Amino acid sequence: MQGVREILRGSLGKSLRSFSDEDRLVAAWVVACGPALAERAEVMGLDEDRVLHVRVLQPGWREQFAQMRATLTDELRKIAGVRLQTIHFEGQRATRERGRQTTAARAKEQRRSR
Repeated sequence: MQGVREILRGSLGKSLRSFSDEDRLVAAWVVACGPALAERAEVMGLDEDRVLHVRVLQPGWREQFAQMRATLTDELRKIAGVRLQTIHFEGQRATRERGRQTTAARAKEQRRSR
C-alpha cells in the first residue's frame, strides 16, 4: 500500500503544476490525509502568510488534526510542491467569524477604491 501512495504522490504532484498554490493544496489534501480523515475537514484557503486554513467538520476531530499538523504540513509540501508555513485547523464557529471578517474587509476595500 505504501508503494501505491508514493506513486500517487509523485504523479499528482506532476499533474498539479499548472494549478494555483491553493488549488494544488486542495487537490493534495486527500492524498496527504487519506480519504477517511480528509472527509472530516475542508480546505478553506491559503493566506498571505502561507498558512493553510482547514475547517474541521466534526467537533471531536479538531484535536486529532492538530496532533498531525507537522506530518500533514510536510506531506502537503511534498505532494503539492507549495511553500507552506503551517496548517490552522478551525471549528465551524471560527470559520464563520473569519468569513464575516473577510467579507467586511472586502467591503471596506471596495469603499476605499471608489
